Amino acid sequence: MTDSLDKVLSSAMAQAFVPMLVTDAELSAGGPHIVFVNQAFCAMTGYSQNELLGQSPRVLQGADTDPQVLERLRGCLHQGEYFQGTAINYRKDGSPYWVEWNISPVRDQQGRISHYVSVQQDISSRIRAERERDLMTAALNATGASVMITDAQGLIKLVNRAFTRLTGYFPDELIGQTPALLKSGLHPPRFYAGLWQALMRGEPFSATFVNRRRDGSLYHASQSIAPITNEQGCITHFVSICKDVSDMVRREHRLREQANSDRLTGLSNRHAGEEALHALWQQAQLENGETFSLILADIDHFKLLNDTHGHLTGDRVLRAVARCLAEHSRNDDMAVRWGGEEFLLLLPGSDLHAALASAERLRMACHQVEDEQAGHPSLSFGVAEVSAGESIEQLIARADMALYSAKQSGRNQVRAAVQGLED
Repeated sequence: MTDSLDKVLSSAMAQAFVPMLVTDAELSAGGPHIVFVNQAFCAMTGYSQNELLGQSPRVLQGADTDPQVLERLRGCLHQGEYFQGTAINYRKDGSPYWVEWNISPVRDQQGRISHYVSVQQDISSRIRAERERDLMTAALNATGASVMITDAQGLIKLVNRAFTRLTGYFPDELIGQTPALLKSGLHPPRFYAGLWQALMRGEPFSATFVNRRRDGSLYHASQSIAPITNEQGCITHFVSICKDVSDMVRREHRLREQANSDRLTGLSNRHAGEEALHALWQQAQLENGETFSLILADIDHFKLLNDTHGHLTGDRVLRAVARCLAEHSRNDDMAVRWGGEEFLLLLPGSDLHAALASAERLRMACHQVEDEQAGHPSLSFGVAEVSAGESIEQLIARADMALYSAKQSGRNQVRAAVQGLED
């Protein structure tokens, strides 16, 4: 029975797909010596069985075989311990290959080590892949652009150092998460819907994202996301490359503010007001478009104030009134310095009744403003709600007539525009 089992085991080892090597336990006199190799081992090394039998496994070693690994191997053999390690070996034709060794001692009935069995595996392909991956990682870390790679499900698989610096997140905090971790909440759902629709069509998507760092601060990123496909055309990964453009966005925002702001009061200037008014008017012309109202306000007796107290006082009063109008307007309303001492207020969604109430509230608030020289300024207000079919010019003319009526009626009051003013 034992002989039969030994034959089965020998046959199994000889026919195994895994390279196997058996040596004796002679560790001196150039040993150990190879007493068995299977065909898989011969195929891996390029040697025949006859060329290997009786040789030391050192025949497979060469200049690049790690001496520290060999020293550890010898220590395990002398101690009769299991050994596992990797090193470079050489084939018969001199070509190197990476091998992973798993060597176990075999003991006889008296407990003495009689042989060593080595199961080996050529791991050259794995080492090359790891080195290529390390090279890619090094290249990604060398670039100044922030790079993130996700799998097809959107789970983050890799980020480079620039991405870590930009977001404040360490790689282990990001790996396995989704990029939703960076969402600022400032993009509408349709923004992300458009992103995924493009990617699922196999198209890249580029936009400026407003994202949130680990510390909660926001940043603007010019970001390009592209799908990566396999040979079958199936998406396997997504690669995102982005650049922090926060400084550029801030500069553009400042320039836009400067171009659209009145330098004295800080309110929107007439150019910005005209653009906003035109946009509201276009919206109101649509079927079921939203109504809006506008208010023209003028500081009473402003020329007299300037003549009496000087332009510095006049400028101070203008700034104080502008600040009051801005502070007491709704968030959606827009206060504009229309010219001189005249102001325009745009009230989206407000009908005439609501606009009159807003104007009265503003009138009372501005009358509480106090200047050390000019005292309490007063304002007159003309209010108009957009009418169907009228032009912007007609709308402004109606509000201006209402303002004139307030002036003629004693100032410091609110008047509603007459509806349906003709050219």
